[in-house]
Amino acid sequence: MLPIALRPDGRRAVIVGGGSVASRKAEVLAEAGFPLFVVAPRIDARTRELVDRIGGDAAERAYDSSDVAGAALVVAATSDEAVNARIVADARAAGILACDASDGERGDFTMPAVARAGILTIAVDTGGGAPAFAKRITAELATRFGPEYGRAAATLAHMRVYAKAVLPADERRKVLQLLAELPVAELATMNPVQAEHEVEAAVDRLRATPASVPATVTCATRGSALAMTQARTIAARLAERGTATTILTVTTTGDRDRSQPIDRLGVNVFVKELEVALRECRADYAVHSCKDLPSDLPPDMRIAAVSAREDARDAFCSERYESFEALPQGAIVGTSSPRRRRALAALRSDLEYREMRGNVDTRLRKLRDGEYDAIVLAMAGLRRLGAGARHTVPFSIDEIVPAVAQGALAIETRANDEKLAAQLRAAVNDATTELCVACERAALRALRAGCSVPVGVHASLGDGVMTVCGFFASDDGEMRRTRLRERVESLQDAEALGAAVAARLAQPLAGRMIVLPRTQERPSRIAAALRAMGAEVVELREGDAGPDPAERIPDMLLFPSSGSVAAARPYLERLRSRACRPLVAAMGPASGDAARAAGFEPDAVAGEASVDAVVALAHASLESVR
Repeated sequence: MLPIALRPDGRRAVIVGGGSVASRKAEVLAEAGFPLFVVAPRIDARTRELVDRIGGDAAERAYDSSDVAGAALVVAATSDEAVNARIVADARAAGILACDASDGERGDFTMPAVARAGILTIAVDTGGGAPAFAKRITAELATRFGPEYGRAAATLAHMRVYAKAVLPADERRKVLQLLAELPVAELATMNPVQAEHEVEAAVDRLRATPASVPATVTCATRGSALAMTQARTIAARLAERGTATTILTVTTTGDRDRSQPIDRLGVNVFVKELEVALRECRADYAVHSCKDLPSDLPPDMRIAAVSAREDARDAFCSERYESFEALPQGAIVGTSSPRRRRALAALRSDLEYREMRGNVDTRLRKLRDGEYDAIVLAMAGLRRLGAGARHTVPFSIDEIVPAVAQGALAIETRANDEKLAAQLRAAVNDATTELCVACERAALRALRAGCSVPVGVHASLGDGVMTVCGFFASDDGEMRRTRLRERVESLQDAEALGAAVAARLAQPLAGRMIVLPRTQERPSRIAAALRAMGAEVVELREGDAGPDPAERIPDMLLFPSSGSVAAARPYLERLRSRACRPLVAAMGPASGDAARAAGFEPDAVAGEASVDAVVALAHASLESVR
């Protein structure tokens, strides 16, 4: 299989067939810019409207071998296999590529599902073997790559033209690679003049790369005990390779203001001032707790290395109570993290959660002084400091999903400092942690979330297989969890898995079709809630034939009332003849009994007759069979 991109250049595509399959093929080809000629004894209204709209041609008659003459592509999409075979043979005899919609192996090509964002085209192809799955993947990609990616691609195309005009080939390649790493949001908003200035700035950065690493370099760090311990650990590793480090202590916004919750201070409150020190050349590298870094760095900065990860879990700390479960009702628990607060409340809603600021030693002192019955801290910081409370008990990853990159250190340098970055990487970088952190940060980037959003993502890697747990709490109180496992061999694989986790958290029902029979005309709150979670919802009213089960079996039948079962009777009769059956869910016992009487035993029944309950039931049921 060789995926290619084919430009129409005014050449027409011939489609033989007038049904729903032919219509879908026609829409894809028309969107790609091909003039169309459709021929079939009967052409459906949808295809006819499309041909008329784009100015194509159509003929309602039987296929003739001369119909393929002069075509760039031919699609055989009739319901007669013998006719399709003859169309393919005629096209090949004329030296024309042919697609057989009834037999992917017989044609020369299959037509992928396509997601488009401006000039950016992403195709998903299963060789004709699983078109519904290709459609699902395309829908997931569409949630990841919005219109800003198309605008970013157009900006990069303009940069490439400009770079070809002003730069020699060897320098041009490096510059374009650097520009392609700029944040998508930044690229998407550039006008042509700004894009050309950015090319020039990239050239200046590359030409300013120092020739070698000096014998002594400076590390920027915050002044807390934990931050200093982390910086000295990295400095020691660098010293083993012959480069000494002096420490520059920097006070950040988050250090100066300890009265407000962190999520109200803005973004990058523990990072910005360290980057200023790098930018002003007062420091050569900075050491961060990797979880403090934003998902996208400024274009003049880079992560040179990621350390081996310390214990990533969150820990229960208390001087009086031996475990989280042992806390009495109404006990006061301190944490500054919205993620921890939402996850803890899901475990114990009977406790009082209060904001807590300060370094690790300050928080432990407040705990000892009795201001809190318990606090929650990162195990990594406690271990690096050799600190803890009388009772220190880690939560499992399933109980509280850690923050993105929690437990790892990130070493940041200027983007053009290639020599120092290489030396830091050789001294510090841990390949396994780097892949896991890349996955987690890709998920955070795709969710467009920061430290104020209750998000947790944790990846682990063993025997080449990465397992990722994700947690997301929305503003309306809904909490979503997901777990994915994939083989990962590269940073690209890791980032793709992170994006998939984000898509599952943002729209957990993307790619799923739910048939929802209706007895009322007013808009359905259930349908709206399921669509917000990414599901394709087909609302079926009394007498409707519904989607063709021969083309696709829905993932779920959802009956909101006993009357809705009767309303769906024609569709249920068609569905009953298929070998596969969807999941069946019902809102309440009466709906479940009606579904059972119709021959569709419920897999799940909501315990209460509410929109939230039935939507949560549908989500949980579909997640359980992924």
